[in-house]
Formats: sequence, C-alpha cells, structure tokens
Amino acid sequence: MSRAAQGPLLLGVRHHGPGSARAVRAALDAARPKAVLIEGPPEGDALLPLAAEPGMRPPVALLAHAADDPGRAAFWPLAGFSPEWVAIRWAQARDVPVRFIDLPAAHSLAAEGDRQEEREPDAVRLDPLAVLAETAGYDDPERWWEDVVEHRGADGRRGDPLGAFEALGEAMGALREAYGDGGHARDLVREAYMRQRMRAARREFGDAYAVVCGAWHVPALRAKTTAAADKALLTGLPKVKVETTWVPWTHRRLARAGGYGAGITSPGWYAHLFSARDRPVERWLTKVAGLLREEDRQVSSAHVIEAVRLAETLAAMRGRPLPGLTETLEAVRAVMCDGSDIPLALIEDRLVVGDVLGEVPDTAPVVPLQRDLTRQQRSLRLKPEAHERELELDLRKETDAAKSLLLHRLRLLGIGWGTPTASRSSTGTFRETWRLRWEPELSVRVAEAGIWGTTVLAAATAKAEADAAGAEELGEVTALAERCLLAGLSEALPAVLRALADRAALDTDVARLAKALPALARSLRYGDVRGTDAAALGTVAAGLAERICVALPPACAAGLDADAAAELRGHVDGVHGAVGLLADADEGLRERWSAVLRTLAGRDTVPGLIRGRAARLLLDEGRLPAEETARLMGLALSPAGPPADAAGWIEGFAGGSGGGTLLVHDDRLLGLIDAWLVGVPERAFTDVLPLLRRTFGAYEPGVKRSLGELVRRGPGGPAAAPAPGSAPAGFAPDLDPVRADAVVDLVRLLLAPAGVDVPA
Repeated sequence: MSRAAQGPLLLGVRHHGPGSARAVRAALDAARPKAVLIEGPPEGDALLPLAAEPGMRPPVALLAHAADDPGRAAFWPLAGFSPEWVAIRWAQARDVPVRFIDLPAAHSLAAEGDRQEEREPDAVRLDPLAVLAETAGYDDPERWWEDVVEHRGADGRRGDPLGAFEALGEAMGALREAYGDGGHARDLVREAYMRQRMRAARREFGDAYAVVCGAWHVPALRAKTTAAADKALLTGLPKVKVETTWVPWTHRRLARAGGYGAGITSPGWYAHLFSARDRPVERWLTKVAGLLREEDRQVSSAHVIEAVRLAETLAAMRGRPLPGLTETLEAVRAVMCDGSDIPLALIEDRLVVGDVLGEVPDTAPVVPLQRDLTRQQRSLRLKPEAHERELELDLRKETDAAKSLLLHRLRLLGIGWGTPTASRSSTGTFRETWRLRWEPELSVRVAEAGIWGTTVLAAATAKAEADAAGAEELGEVTALAERCLLAGLSEALPAVLRALADRAALDTDVARLAKALPALARSLRYGDVRGTDAAALGTVAAGLAERICVALPPACAAGLDADAAAELRGHVDGVHGAVGLLADADEGLRERWSAVLRTLAGRDTVPGLIRGRAARLLLDEGRLPAEETARLMGLALSPAGPPADAAGWIEGFAGGSGGGTLLVHDDRLLGLIDAWLVGVPERAFTDVLPLLRRTFGAYEPGVKRSLGELVRRGPGGPAAAPAPGSAPAGFAPDLDPVRADAVVDLVRLLLAPAGVDVPA
C-alpha cells in the first residue's frame, strides 16, 4: 500500500532543529507530495513568495500585529536550519503549493487574555522532550535530542527517511494519552483549526500532501474527529484585524538567553551542524581556533587535533555516537583555553549563540515610518547590526550631526537602537558616543511609533508635542525640552515651551524647580552645537533661577532629616552648575546666587551638610576669604554644637572633588578639623564615624597619604608650611607674568571652534 493511501504525510519536528530539517528534506524528496502545509499563521500565505527572493536571508521572522495596536504582536522565527524554512524552500524550488495552517493571528492576538490565564503559576505545562529524555535515562533534553536526532546518520549511512518521524509520532502519541494537552489548553483550539485546513487540502490534493508541524501536534492531527466538533471549538473566537510582514531576526533571539523561548540554547552550534558537509566536530573546532587567534591567543593546528581527540574520547566514554556540544566545549576548555572559563565564555557568546542578523527584501510590506527609517539608515551608512558596537560622532561634521539627530529622534519615539554612553576619548560637547545594537523587537517599536507620523522627523515632533501636553511634573517637561534640542525638533519646541512655562508658574516645590534648572541651562549653553535656536528657553530659565533664589533659603531652614538634607545638597550643586552656565546671559544672576549661598552658609538653622557645601562653593568661587572660611568652620566645629551636625558640615565642605586637595594645601582648615576630631567624645565619635568615613574614604590614594603625613607631623609642624619668604616646591611666591603669558596662545588654539583661524 502506498503512503498516500495511508493518509497525508505528517512530519513532526522540533522547531529550529537541524536534524529535523535534514530529515524533512529527505522525507519530502522521498514522498514528493503535491502540497506542503506548515505550522504558521495563514495571514502569512501572501508573504511566502518573498522567501524565494534573493534579498531574503534567514534568520527571519514572520511578524503579525494588531492593526490598531502594533504593540500587540507575535513573531514566528525561522532560521536556515528550521524544518519549516527547509520545507518552504523545498516546495518553492519545485513549484509545489505551500501554505500555513495554524490558528490565524487574528484570533491568537485577540486572545491575549486567555493566554495569560494559561500561564498561571499553578498550571503545569509539560515539556515533551524533557519527559522523553528522562524516560531514556538522560538528565539533559538537549543531549538526548542530539543523540537520537542530530547525530542520526552521522556515520554516512542512510536509513528509512520516514522512520524517525514515525518513531517520534508514536512517542508523542503515548505522551498525549498519558498527559492529555499537557497544560497547553490553547493547543486544542489550534489543532482543531489545523484539521480544518487539512480537510480543505484533502479535497484539493487528496492525501498526497505533507504537514510539517511540531511533533507534539502529530497525534492530534492524526486523530479521527468530526468537522462539527472542530467547528464547535472554533466558534465564537475573538478576532482583530492584523497586519503581517517579514522582519530580520537574530541567532541571539533564537536562544533562550536572548529572551525567546524557541527551545534551543545554541543556535550557532545548530547552524554549524546543519551546514557542515562532513566532519562537523573538526570543522567546529577549526572555527574555535580561528576565533581565539583573532583574540591574540596562541592556538595551533596541534591544539585542534588534540581537542578533536579529546572530544571523541569523552563521547566514547559516555556512550555517545558523536561528540556533542558538551564534549567539544570541554575539550576546548582543556586544550585551547588552559582550563580558563574566560575565553570559553567568548566562544559561547560568539559561536555557540552568535550575532547573525537576517535580511528581508525591500519588497516586504512595512509601515511608512519603517521605510523612511530604512532610507535614512542607508543614506547615513548606519547599517543595523546584531552585535553591539560603539559609534563615535563629531557633531561639527554634517553627516555625524545627522546621525545624532536620527538616533535622538528614535529614542524619543521609544525605539532604543542606540544608547548614549560616556566617551573614552573626549568629554567635549562637540562629541557623542553611542552604543548600537539592533534587536528584532525594534520592528514592533517602529510599527507602534507609526501612529505618530510617516517619517521619523514628523513622528518625533508629534510624539514630543503629545508628551509635553501629557506631562504632569516640571522635570518631565524640562527633560523633554532638552531631548527636543538634541533631536533638532524645532517645530515641537513652541508646544514644549508653553507646557514648560505653565508647569513652572504653578510649581511651588523648590526641589522640583532646582531639579529642572540644570537641564534648561545645558540646553541654553550647548543647544547651538547642533545649530538649534534655544534662545526661547532663556526667559523660562531666568524665571526658574529667580524663584529658586527666593525659595531655597526658607526650604533649607525647615526641619530636614538626613535624607532630605542630602537631597537638597545635591540640588544646590546642580543649581550652582546651572548658574555658571547661565551667568554669561545674566551677570546679576551670579551675584544673587552668591548671596543665597552666603545666607545658607551663615544660618544656624540650616543643616550642617548644606552649610558646609555652601561655604565650599563660595570658597571655590573666590567669594569667601580664607579667614571667613576658617571662622565658619570654627563655629560649625565648636564643642557646643552637636557632633553629627559638625560631621555633616565637614562632609558638605570637604566632600566631592577637590576637597582633599584643599585640606592638603590649607593647613589652617586641616588643623581645625583635626582639633575637632580629637575632641569628639567617645560615644559621639561612634555615631559620626560613618559620615567621616564616607567623606574621607572617597579621596584619591595620593591625597590620603598626604593627609596622613600631615596629621602624623601635626598641624603647624616643621614641614607644614614653607619658610618665610619662600614657597612650596614647584611654586613661586608671586605669579610670573612671562611664564603665564606663554600658555595663552596654546589655550586659544585649544578652545577655538573648528575652522576658525587663531591669530598668532
């Protein structure tokens, strides 16, 4: 009896299994079906011809999302070693009809709530491969699968191409009898729809068709059920309108470590097994050696030969037909990595998982926003890549400035292709450093952002205006204004500024006002780097600064606990930096702010942490004489004051950058602190020790050594100060104008904008 007479050819596979893919290809070659049905959403049928185009390179994924809610989406990934992809390409190469037969995405996306109910903690979901592996005496399903499927026929002998599918189908049938749906209640509905599609295929092709699906479904598709029963299961299913397309996928997203539950941990290894013509272990270890050599490790051909021998020996000792991934990695660690896990981690990341990114042809349907993004990526030569890389931009160059604008606009739209990071080569405002990595899920983010506009610029502008209207706090609007300037969204700025002025006028919390000012100051100071007119922010920033100057002293004088005082101390630092940026436009602002600092430094009701910080800022600005500084410190550290408040004053004054250096060079201030510290009672010293440790522990090692030496000698000791009429080593008693003038030309050259000639 022919196999067609026995019914359709059911090929139960493991998704993304190279052994299953090879077996599917052999079975299709042997059976030559008239049609191929594949587990997948029927909405993808119209996109199947794109799989044959030259621009399609797996891994790719079929993306379906709700038309009115792109965030509600699902992916069906396919790698080059996926059985479904092999079946699609086999059918297309022979002009055989190929169709998807799984439950439509219109139903599955509409039933998000039902799927959430299935995932309740008390609903145990069966892993069929784990059960079969345990039954066979294996503790690792991956190793069992390699032994019985991936290494099948590795010795070059070909058996019955359908035998493996029949055996796996029988095993799954036993599991379905024992466990029912195995906790996969949704599968009953999916299988009912698959059977309906199979009945339609039978009317068109008879039983001369093949079905490629997960092995778990084979018993249900082979079961004798009525069309009426299946129709009853499908009646009343919720439905939404969906849109589908192909999107690039990555090997990293096929791995469990990448967040996609595809059932495989080593896509790079599986891709190698599928593509290797022969001697897969030898070829794999040769790849490993090449990677290690690129990383400047000494690996020779002898290492490869010895690693092959060790892997084969380990496999023989464990009774395996061929070395698997476990044996090869153990051999690599012992022979090529000298027992170290550090280079082995690199191999697992680069080769076992990998950063392969697929491609889809330009003819694939996309939202207009995606098409505009693709156009800009090509014109700016910003190719999406699966591996992480750093991008250095010089904003004085037109192309780099355009790249910066694109990345900032995408971030505003929630498309996190690039993340700003600190530059290792420069801290100038004309440079930016980005860390780029394209993740497949970003295609969904692009589709979601498509509601804001058809181009990246239009969408980012509309999104900024909507965010400004919906912002509830002043800090949100100021941050948004800064992002608009970075993204060059001049058309969105009027709406953002209106929202900013409205929130600032109504906000009475000085902490929120102080938190908002630095972002505005940065925008005003550096907005012109991109040629953006930020002058409209000046009025708002000036108003905020005036209100802070008025409201800050009363806010600091209130009864503050330690946490509130620390928060306000941070705001004082932020406002001080902002005033420095804004002072060029308003000379009087610096004077008004200095008056506020003097008020804070001299008011007893202000917490010591803030008083000390105000005194330090005034001293750094040259607005507080050394004698007055010593007087304030003496008052703060007097025996009559609480030790905790005195320790807070020291933390505010001596903490942060430059505090240790100040004490090293000012013997009088160090002597005051030393005298206070020696006089602190034992019981109080235990309470203030954490504060002091936090202050002095942050100093550089060299500063700590210098302070220790000064304290050892004692303030006022023989080496504490230079002799009369002399100066410390390396310093003259007075400024040498000739030596000082020698650096002026160099400083002008360093600070001059690009393209500006500096006169000699």
